Amino acid sequence: MSAARRVAVIGAGPAGLAAGKALRDAGVEAVLYERGDRPGGLWARGDLSPAYASLHLNTSKGRTEFADFPMPRHWPDYPSADMVGAYLADYAERFGVLPHIRFNSPVASVRRDGTGGPWTVTTESGDTERYDAVVVANGHNRDPRWPDPAPPGDFTGVQMHAHSYRDAEVFRDRRVLVVGMGNSAMDIAVDASHVARGPVLLSARRGVHIVPKYLFGRPADATGGALAALPWRTRQRVAETMLRLAVGRPQDYGLPAPSGGLFQNHPTISDTILHRLTHGEVEARPGIDRLDGDGVVFIGGAADPVDVIVWATGYRVGIPFLPRDLIGDDPERLPLFKRVFHLDDPSLAFAGLMQSTGAALPVVEAQAKLAAAYFSGAYALPSPAQRRRAVARALRAATARWGDRRPMMRVDFDQYVADLPRESKAGRARLARGAAPPFTPTHREETPA
Repeated sequence: MSAARRVAVIGAGPAGLAAGKALRDAGVEAVLYERGDRPGGLWARGDLSPAYASLHLNTSKGRTEFADFPMPRHWPDYPSADMVGAYLADYAERFGVLPHIRFNSPVASVRRDGTGGPWTVTTESGDTERYDAVVVANGHNRDPRWPDPAPPGDFTGVQMHAHSYRDAEVFRDRRVLVVGMGNSAMDIAVDASHVARGPVLLSARRGVHIVPKYLFGRPADATGGALAALPWRTRQRVAETMLRLAVGRPQDYGLPAPSGGLFQNHPTISDTILHRLTHGEVEARPGIDRLDGDGVVFIGGAADPVDVIVWATGYRVGIPFLPRDLIGDDPERLPLFKRVFHLDDPSLAFAGLMQSTGAALPVVEAQAKLAAAYFSGAYALPSPAQRRRAVARALRAATARWGDRRPMMRVDFDQYVADLPRESKAGRARLARGAAPPFTPTHREETPA
């Protein structure tokens, strides 16, 4: 049985650290490339991280922690970014990953040397090394997504993306407009409402469900986990009823109605935004019609003077170091078996290239373990045709549930973290039957005609 001797891991955030640990546990040498100077990714607050001072988990610690490394019991249910950053640093040290991280080493390119040859990783400083396999774990919260097309008109004030926000002092005594309905938009609007001049305006074209961090005395996502065995449509009806009884509808607070059901469009988790709305410190506005000098005109004709616009409009997936013949023009549409293995060349794996209905850490931990099992020769993939059929089925189901908004990347948290261990077991059974070859460093599966 052949196995990978060395695997390059791109990134040392949660996904990269999980991959490093899993590979080491499987007896495979891992080298992690990290552009920053410490582990933790976006949770390691600093110049390279978009984490802001007030950032906390929006999923509870019991549903967020790595299975192999529980968070301390005395911690609050929703730890701060600094606590999570320290937790990830402790994880890297506890499991011996830290010495294998090359800090301040942004990757410029990752290329396969011919058909079946090794992978060459080149850093921006020009260093190159060869590997048997690669795990891409660079995250997808680095490339800000600005409105496209931008609203017409000119604006004389300050425009910034949520990616640049660090603390509320930037808003002191200014009239602030936040555009978006995600978790960052709500956090920033609440922060700004304590120091801004007048109420903070919150603008959105589409609504979302707003879920408080606690429902009926328990973390809200623990309630969702208790329903995990039910079909998602049933879970949706039950959870929406519970949410309506607990806090009402977004429309009751002046916000737009959700554009999809709960567990379809990602909800926003916030205890504080509804409080600030009901006290008039934040005011809802519809979508922007046009910019107008020192103000903004909204759909319907209402206008407000504004000094600062914060575009909390999300991020684009960027994998600039991989060639387009491997990932296509849009990485968000990249098909992966179990959201881990490249269909044409499974010596290229991914951890974290997904959008989960729940926390990310248990998902990337499960992905890392599956990739490590394959690269160590302990797991056999299905045939290329079977993998393609599985991806097509998953895409049809995701499109039916989530529509055309990143359907290829979507995973149901509870179903997915239960499915990957089953797939690992099935791969061990395939291996025992000799039905498919294990990973070999020089093997490349060609795309069927």
